[in-house]
Amino acid sequence: MVGLSPPSGLCCFAVGQTYFQKGFGLKAAVGPVLAQNYHSRVVDRLRGLDHAARAGDLVLKLAREFGFCYGVDRAVEYAYETRERFPDRRIFLSGEIIHNPDVNGRLAEMGIRILPEGADPAVRYADVGSGDVVILPAFGVPVAEMEHLRGKACVLVDTTCGSVLNVWKNVHMYARDGFTAVIHGKHYHEETKATASQALTHEGGQYLCIRDRPEAQAVCDFIRGRSPADALRARFAHAAGPGFEPTRDLARIGVANQTTMLMSESFEIQEMLRAAMQERYGEEDLQERFRAMDTICSATQDRQDAVFKMLQEGGLDVMVVIGGYNSSNTQALARICAERLPAYHIKGPEGIDPGGSIRHRPPGVHHEEATSTSWLPAGPVTVGLTAGASTPNNVVGEVVERILALRGRTVADLVQV
Repeated sequence: MVGLSPPSGLCCFAVGQTYFQKGFGLKAAVGPVLAQNYHSRVVDRLRGLDHAARAGDLVLKLAREFGFCYGVDRAVEYAYETRERFPDRRIFLSGEIIHNPDVNGRLAEMGIRILPEGADPAVRYADVGSGDVVILPAFGVPVAEMEHLRGKACVLVDTTCGSVLNVWKNVHMYARDGFTAVIHGKHYHEETKATASQALTHEGGQYLCIRDRPEAQAVCDFIRGRSPADALRARFAHAAGPGFEPTRDLARIGVANQTTMLMSESFEIQEMLRAAMQERYGEEDLQERFRAMDTICSATQDRQDAVFKMLQEGGLDVMVVIGGYNSSNTQALARICAERLPAYHIKGPEGIDPGGSIRHRPPGVHHEEATSTSWLPAGPVTVGLTAGASTPNNVVGEVVERILALRGRTVADLVQV
């Protein structure tokens, strides 16, 4: 448990209440622990130097927007409050609360059991009993899992991000009005699975998940009549709703996206689909056939915009992107950077080896971790730094310290550029 003062202010909760979505009012109690675990004097130092600092011939530039977003910060705080509120109960976490190994590891150390993924809720939550506490992550959970958990009479603490809830609302409207939700996202990602399940809450509701431009092109080719339904059905068997029938279900579509995808790609896919529907059905019928809503979250967009600005300003020799390998928004940042200069996506400080090598995940669909040597050029060099929305400041700070150490420097050596 967190091990702070006894919970206070609990009178605001109804006796027997089993669903909590707004925390427990214990921010003051868990705040010191959160600050101790996730604050970074190194990050504060870089911010104080206007996000750019020099130590000898090494220059470090930190993106203006990086790291924890509001939704992630809120989810982590709620998890700590849950441990404080229920010090003697078993607490389960429905998968990783966010995609960051440091954060999830700290929660596990607090006695919160992180459940593995599973398609069958009955199997996944077999160990959860009446009175146990289950924390739902920032990504949300599929409708079937929520219904199963409600039937167990356990206590639910829902940390689903507001940006995700906004996507769900749009998908609900699509399904209600007879539109298939075409979701730009990774069909296996927790958020996309939860979002897709919302389409099935209406009779006849349907969804199709598209990962990238090539998959979007395959859908557009079918809409234009250039490929058969059987081929499309087979290609997307793993990424469409039960009983998906292309001819019927792609006659009216509404576009949405996983909130952490690359914004420019989401817009491009949206326009690809719009053009295909317009060509197939004509401009006069388009409004009755096609809908689209921008559901990229503002924090994701802010972090991507900050990286684009760094790249446009120039002067960088290498970019280090910090965040869990399974973090979609971190992957998007790495893709942006890799198109312009050498970029290394690392999980955390352990990726920077004192001997000079770096362990990283090259941008791509199925790339495994790689090790690169001589990644930090000798002589004067400028390193850009950013971090995904699920990366805490302490991890960013530790990475900075590792990079400085490669040049025999410390945080104390940093001066404004």
